Amino acid sequence: MREWFQNLFKKAPPRDALGDRGENVAARFLRNLGYKIIVRNFRCAIGEIDIIARDGDTLVFVEVKTRVNDDPMPEDQVNGTKQHQITKAAKFYMGRYGVPQPPARFDVVAIVWPTGRSPQIRHTPNAFESSF
Repeated sequence: MREWFQNLFKKAPPRDALGDRGENVAARFLRNLGYKIIVRNFRCAIGEIDIIARDGDTLVFVEVKTRVNDDPMPEDQVNGTKQHQITKAAKFYMGRYGVPQPPARFDVVAIVWPTGRSPQIRHTPNAFESSF
């Protein structure tokens, strides 16, 4: 019982400040492209999606990767394992839409943000395929 009580007051793990800033920049970037942001940091038991947005009638699940340098490229870190996790979380989210479901796709926004400089943003629509 004591461990349960201590866990009740346990602090949340520290947020990644660079990652948070990158997600803010990515959301602004996507809004400027005309996307409507629906949810940020969607979490469920299956996984997490950084940004869920609408691009016209299409539901877009966006993974944001922010790094200080381009080695390795942030986009390359969205590997098969990460893609599978995002796809499972997206399926869970899509379950709320019933039938028929809207068209959906997966985008990656890579941000390279060297200290003291402006961020460089690369957006890859349809970065990977899903099985739904």
